[in-house]
Amino acid sequence: MKRILFVLLTLATTLCVTGCTVGPRYQRPAVNSPDVFRAANAPEVNSQVGSGQVISVEELAREKTKAASLGDEKWAEVFKDPTLQQLIREALANNYDVKIAAQRVLEQQDQVGITRAQQFPTVNGGGSYYALGLPGSLAKNLYSSGSGKTSSNLFAGGFSLSAAWNLDFWGLYRRQTESARAQLLATEWGRRMTISTVVENVATAYLQLRTLDAELEITKQTLEARKQSLQLTETLDQGGSGTLADVRQAEQLLYTAAAAIPDFERQIEQQENSISILLGRNPGSILREASEVNWPQPEQIPAGIPSQLLERRPDIEQAEAQLIAANANVGVAKAQLFPQLSLSATGGQASSQLKGLVDGKNLYWYASGNLTEPIFDAGKLRNNLRLSEAQKQEEVFAYQRTIKQAFESVSDALIGLQKFREYREQEAKLTASAEDATRLARLRYNGGSTSYLEVLTNDTNYYSAQLNLAIAQEDEALSIVQLYSALGGGWQE
Repeated sequence: MKRILFVLLTLATTLCVTGCTVGPRYQRPAVNSPDVFRAANAPEVNSQVGSGQVISVEELAREKTKAASLGDEKWAEVFKDPTLQQLIREALANNYDVKIAAQRVLEQQDQVGITRAQQFPTVNGGGSYYALGLPGSLAKNLYSSGSGKTSSNLFAGGFSLSAAWNLDFWGLYRRQTESARAQLLATEWGRRMTISTVVENVATAYLQLRTLDAELEITKQTLEARKQSLQLTETLDQGGSGTLADVRQAEQLLYTAAAAIPDFERQIEQQENSISILLGRNPGSILREASEVNWPQPEQIPAGIPSQLLERRPDIEQAEAQLIAANANVGVAKAQLFPQLSLSATGGQASSQLKGLVDGKNLYWYASGNLTEPIFDAGKLRNNLRLSEAQKQEEVFAYQRTIKQAFESVSDALIGLQKFREYREQEAKLTASAEDATRLARLRYNGGSTSYLEVLTNDTNYYSAQLNLAIAQEDEALSIVQLYSALGGGWQE
């Protein structure tokens, strides 16, 4: 009998290992990918086309995959500012979103272990001990050995092992494990996406903070210049060469700059609080160098080719992992339509004497096998299969939508970078012209050739041009940050 049980267990193991896995095999959906991003030049490909040699389509494709891209760079190579680098490091170590994302990965790893355990047998062991004391009269009636005794004590004990195994012949549990592992991969890509987002948010907030610093400094310098201008108009008015109207106009310029300072200081402190939260701190100040910020402006910004995003952007990888999980769930639903085989066995020893527990004469065992086949369930399993297939198709659409949105975000960032750079160049020219116009107006006013209204107009224009130039520099730098994130950069460690 033991030999028969051993043969049955061996046969069951073989069937489980060699059994088929029902359900569709995963295939990546077709994606209509453009050759280049909009607003980007064709990628530089070191192919041999045009050199008189013929290159195959496969070789050309391999060459294109080597096209450089800003998204392949590590964040420390893109953001050169030492203060910004330190802030990003602190954020990646202490940001709560990053910590939560990492914890979710650990949770999903445990979930994979729980799911995978269903593929294997479960074995339980236990022991028991019983003691029973009976009065002599009752023991005499029940047991002849109890005659003449005032009481009788009975003892019994033993140990047992039980095992159960649901054979995975159709791949039900293997498909569930496949789905759980795909969800683990999706969670890991979600963690990387969180890292990329935190890097982008810290860089954006820091560049905005430095722009506010620049605007505050411009305003303070303007305030000092206007104080000197007010003193001059007052002196000229007292000497009879000026008018009270000139004094009032100079006061307007002074008070305008003075009123802007507390507003910039408010924005700076609130921006510092925002950065502190990203760093996992309590709201507080952000230490930074007083020198000019090192704006991220790489000499060359290669975008690469669109198909590279499928292997680099965390949100695309996460969407594909979720699609793989949905594909595996179709197999789970399909396997539930087939018969399910389970084995169980129990064995052990029991005796009323300690010696009997170890001599092997009181061994008992029991084994059984169960085969169940769904016959009527009012369409539950069939509807579950159709539901899984519909959910898979939904994930296909979500995956394709994510890719299209990625192409859009990269193209938008490229367009923004190009136009913001052109805008900044023109703002720089405008600021230089406004500065010179203000200088000439002051000279003309000091020489008595014009009224102070010309000084007021040109000074106002120059102040506005300086602020606009600072914002234009910020917009250009932020477009690089957005392009880097859109290309899937920031999570590389």
